[in-house]
Order: sequence, then C-alpha cells, then structure tokens
Amino acid sequence: MAKAVSAPASFAKRSLHAHSWLGLLISAVMFLICLSGTIAVLHLEFERWEQPYIAESTGFNIEQVEKGYAAFTEQYSDDTHHYYFVFPGTGIPRLVMEDDHRAHFVDDSGALIQKENVTWTKMLVDLHLYLHLPHTFGMIFVSACGALLCALIISGLFAHPRIIKDAFKFRYGGDGLKTNIDLHNRLSVWGTPFHLMIAITGAYFGLAGVFVTIIAQAFYGGDTQAVYDRAFTPEPELVQEIAPPDIGTAMRDLSTKVDTDNLLFFTVHEPGTPQQFMEFFVRTPQRLIYSENYRYDSAGNYIEKAGYSDGDGGMQALYSVFRLHFGDFIGMPGKVLYVILGMMLTVISATGLNIWLKKRKTRDAINVMWPAFVWGTPIALVVSAIGYFAFAVAPVWVFWLTLLVLVAGATKRAHEDTVVNLFKQLLGVVIVMFWVVYVVQFGFAALSVAALQINLPLLAVGVWAMWSGSSKGVEHRAASQQAHTTK
Repeated sequence: MAKAVSAPASFAKRSLHAHSWLGLLISAVMFLICLSGTIAVLHLEFERWEQPYIAESTGFNIEQVEKGYAAFTEQYSDDTHHYYFVFPGTGIPRLVMEDDHRAHFVDDSGALIQKENVTWTKMLVDLHLYLHLPHTFGMIFVSACGALLCALIISGLFAHPRIIKDAFKFRYGGDGLKTNIDLHNRLSVWGTPFHLMIAITGAYFGLAGVFVTIIAQAFYGGDTQAVYDRAFTPEPELVQEIAPPDIGTAMRDLSTKVDTDNLLFFTVHEPGTPQQFMEFFVRTPQRLIYSENYRYDSAGNYIEKAGYSDGDGGMQALYSVFRLHFGDFIGMPGKVLYVILGMMLTVISATGLNIWLKKRKTRDAINVMWPAFVWGTPIALVVSAIGYFAFAVAPVWVFWLTLLVLVAGATKRAHEDTVVNLFKQLLGVVIVMFWVVYVVQFGFAALSVAALQINLPLLAVGVWAMWSGSSKGVEHRAASQQAHTTK
C-alpha cells in the first residue's frame, strides 16, 4: 500500500507547483521591472548625469525665486494647470522652474538658463512604471505584476518547509542547478521583508485608481474626487481677484513655520483663475511621509496646513508609499541599500527561470534566449544611452531594437554558457564605448560629481563583466567550484 503524503508535505508541494507556474507566467516581465526599478532608485542622480554642465548649489533666496518665476511665466503663456518651482531639497542641487509642458534651470541671479532634458532617465523610469506601454494600461499591468509578486513570495515561503534550517545553505558546482536553487532560495529568504514591501507598494501605484473607482461607485455615487478627498486633504475653495501670486510674501511667512532648507518645491495651482493658490511641499525629517504641505492664497496669505504629518495612520501610510518604494529617505545610504536589495530581487527573478530550464528534460531555443534576454537587457540600456548622447536617437526604440537583435542572435549559439560569457564581454565593451561618447559629448563636465557618481560605478560594472566573461574569469570560476566541491 502506498504511503500517504502528510498534510504539510502535500501543502508544500502544491505551493511549489503554484509558485513555479506563477514564476513562468511573469518571469521576463518581472525581470525587466526589477532591473529597471533597481537602477531607477538613482533617478535623481541620472537626471543630474544627463546634464552634468549645469552649475549646482544648495542655496537660494526669495528674490531669486521670484525672478525665475516671473521670467518663466512671461516667456511661456501656454495654457497650463500648474507652475512648479523645484528647490535643492528634492535631492538635485539645482533650481528648476517648470509648468506642465517644459522646464528651465534657474541661475544665481534668477535668470532662466538651459532647458531641463531628462530623456534617457524618463525612458528608464517609464520602463519600470509602464514597460513603455500606454500609461494607464501599463501602470495597471505593472501594478498587477506587483500583486502577483506578493503571491510568488508567499507561495515560495510555503513551498520550503526547511526555510529556517537552510537559511545559510549554499551549494556550488555541478551543472549549476543546485547553485541556482540555493541562490534563488537564500536571496528570497534574506530579502523577504523588503520584497514584500516593494510588491505591496508597487501594486498600490496602479491598482489604487481601480479601487478608488470601485469604492466611488459603491459608496459615493461614482464621485471619485470624494474618495480622494477622504484620503487626502481637499484643495481649498477660493474666489479671488485674478492676480500674479505673491510668492515673496508667502515664502517669508513660511520661513517662520519651517526650515526652508527642507523645501522640496512649490506649486501654483490653476494659475490665472480665481481658484489659484500656492502649495509648498516641505520635507519632514525623521518621517516617511513625502512632505507636509502649506497652502497660501494669491496674495500670500496663509490658508492651511494639509495635515499629512499629524493625520490619521491611513493618511500617513498612503502618503509614505513613494518614499518606501523608491528608497527616497536617509539620503544616499538608503539608495545604496535599495540598489543592493533590488539587485537581489532581480537575481531571484533570473534564477527562477534558470531552475526551470535546468530541470526540464528537453533543450530548445529558450535555453539560450533566456540568458540572452537577462544579459542583453543591461547591454540594451547602455546602447540606448550611446544612441541618445551620440546621435540624439530616441532611447526607447534603441533599447527594444537592441534587445530584440541580441535575443534573436543568441539562437545561433549552441549553449547558454557561451551566450553568458559573450554577453558579459559585450556589456564591458559597450560601457567603455559609452564612456568615450560621454567624454566627447561633455568634455570637462564629464569629470564633475554629477557625472562621476554614475559613470564610475558603471565603469566598475564594465570591468567586472569583461573579466568575468573572459577565459581567465571562466577558469577562475571553475577552479572555485572545484575547490568548493572538494571541501
């Protein structure tokens, strides 16, 4: 008589089966989202990197802000629902004046200088947020992947009843199956709190709108604004004479309430209408909420504080999602930590399909196309930067075309190890090519902090990739595996 399977063992088996199928369903999409999101943690640094020649400063004065605002609104009379003035407190030590359509940097005298251009950074962020799909659909799709990631994490935990006992187990060598399994499982366990937080907050961004619509239909007669007003502080209802906003009066009053070094930006809502008002977004140290907001009418009279810093727990939680998801707190140490944890999640996404490929009994084109996709993605990102900086070619099209060519070309290779080593060396080569293009494009500005904070780590990745894919790197890994196996 066959031995009955215990309930816990049976549950673990079903969890593993569900985990495997979920992983197969979204593995490629999840890899793109995780890798682009990890890099996009540094989106503010990339914005500086795109225009490294802009003078930087953390100081500003009220007269400078007033002149910048006046010059911008005089130069651009297009219809816009908002004007924004961005302060160095956002993490970029530059002053920027913008509306809904364009942006200019502001110099020390308050004059408008170069237009802000963040084309490549926008491509990267849009890849993470929308996968370059139409924004509404893309946001919902990516957020749905965040919800599926939650299911993957939970099913993965249930699928491994020895999860605590094996927390530090790592096998090395052989055909790579055990190595991929242990790498996948160990990184999953160690990063579980972070991965769940990323999955939940990622799901929130796109699915919140869906839930708002459902709640509005169910309880508010279809009025979605009423739902938003319940969760966030509603805009003030004003009727005033139409006049330019008195920014100076508002900022002088604000300086008596907050430390202006914590100013992120201010927005002029509905300019040129009786409902016009100013809203100052101020960072709140030691708090996860994005900001506390202070509102003023057109004459610079104080109206109210939005109340996010002392609102109820639900309001504060919703207003903290952005910082939690992108690691936008405690400065650069927090970003470095998020990059490390994000790379762990990216590796987990890649090794999941590696395990499935090594376990199955057949071999076909997918065996070489998958590693080509994994290593081709960073290559395509660098090539898109080369095309953009050297020839002003739209980076979105260069990225996808390069990735398609690399994956298709990999089918000519006989084995995935050949693809991995070749693509690692190719990644190193294109990074060196990018360095040359960047230096030629920007000259001495390529040695600025804004440039080097991105280009030095990028060069380190290129050197490692080139060595790792070389014959010496392959021999070193083989020797390490042999030494580990004989222990």
